[in-house]
Amino acid sequence: MATPVVMPRQGNTVESCILTQWFVKKGDKVKEGDLLFAYETDKAAFEEEAKVSGTILEIFFNEGDDIPVLTNVCVIGEEGEDITPFIPGGASVKEPEEEKKTEAVTEETTREIQAQPAAAAPNADDGRILISPRAKNLADKIGADIRFATPTGPEGRIIERDIRKLQQEGYLVTSAAKEAYLNLDQPVPGTGLGGRVTTADLSSPAVAAVSAGKAETIQKPEAEAAIADYEEVKLSNIRKVIAKAMHESLSQMAQLTLNISFDATEILSLRQKLKANAEKLGLANITLNDILIYAVSRILPSHKDLNAHFMGDTIKYFRNVHMGVAVDTERGLMVPTLFNANLKSLNQIAMETKELANACRKGTISPDLLKGGTFTITNLGVYGIESFTPVINPPQTAILGVNTTEQKFREKDGVIEPYMSMSLSLTFDHRAVDGAPAARFLKDLKEALENFSVLLAK
Repeated sequence: MATPVVMPRQGNTVESCILTQWFVKKGDKVKEGDLLFAYETDKAAFEEEAKVSGTILEIFFNEGDDIPVLTNVCVIGEEGEDITPFIPGGASVKEPEEEKKTEAVTEETTREIQAQPAAAAPNADDGRILISPRAKNLADKIGADIRFATPTGPEGRIIERDIRKLQQEGYLVTSAAKEAYLNLDQPVPGTGLGGRVTTADLSSPAVAAVSAGKAETIQKPEAEAAIADYEEVKLSNIRKVIAKAMHESLSQMAQLTLNISFDATEILSLRQKLKANAEKLGLANITLNDILIYAVSRILPSHKDLNAHFMGDTIKYFRNVHMGVAVDTERGLMVPTLFNANLKSLNQIAMETKELANACRKGTISPDLLKGGTFTITNLGVYGIESFTPVINPPQTAILGVNTTEQKFREKDGVIEPYMSMSLSLTFDHRAVDGAPAARFLKDLKEALENFSVLLAK
């Protein structure tokens, strides 16, 4: 019996996923457990396995499509089975009807189409490029240069998927530059968003020479080779989300950073003792980051302005601390949430943060665990960073950056002695928090870390 494969729901808040890669094609034989396709939410990547064995009877979506969750993506069954009941709305097993319709093309036009290079779109006798209405609308919307589309539709017609491919290859132009750009005999590199050609690109000396047929006088061969010596990689969905979030954070918030250092002697000593006795006591591998999370989660409830969400005209103050913990992964920065951190023991924090980090790196983290944070900690100290300016995750009002440890010197009883110091960088949203309350939080955190055994006893 034919069995549909649906786009899984990864978390209660996820409404759609991006299909990033197909591992099979129509007609392939698959067994239960075989990989079918990869997909991404806005924060994590996943792979879908076949739940049954059979033949891929139909594939309804292409790589790059944004697919609502619980929508049929493909069908597995026995050859010849009817798949009509499983065709989702908005998808089709064939090209849309308007893609099939062809313009009236003469024999002379057909000969001209065949004579065109593969990289160039065909032209009708009257100068028109043969393109479907759907493809034309999409090209106009994204600013695609259809002259460089490779047609794959009926009778050499450009269809929607050809424009999608063109978009990936970068033949895009801004609306302001479009008229002048189309008068050029060859494409020029764009420096705008997504590689789009801008008016500034068209005003460069090299482009002026191209339009005048004198480009060879501008650049030497080695210069041309240097310009072409790069690798262009399409941004992952996660990277796009990170970029958007960081831009919105910096453009919409009044962010200010305060720095403080503290004597890390006690927490470094405790870390060594815990490490030495971990097996005997049945403890997790408790790191300095775990110790900092513990300390921050205990101090924050007394500084409600920093454990909050700024909503524009209102502020949400949270009773418990839901700690965002920045994790570096191959896919990009991810920030899973350790909920109710202030109610957990140091050992619980150590175990759960490692579970969250591993899930992020494997791509198995639930999107529900990537939301809901009320405060974030990010640690660059492991890379030797002495100070930096962390960027707030909206709508949170603050983020704490953890820096490296370094040896400093101080005078004690007339004697100069060395000690290990660690610095912290607190970025806060000055719309919601004033400088003095932020400074008091850092002061209280400094005292708590320098007297961590007392904090543990509370």
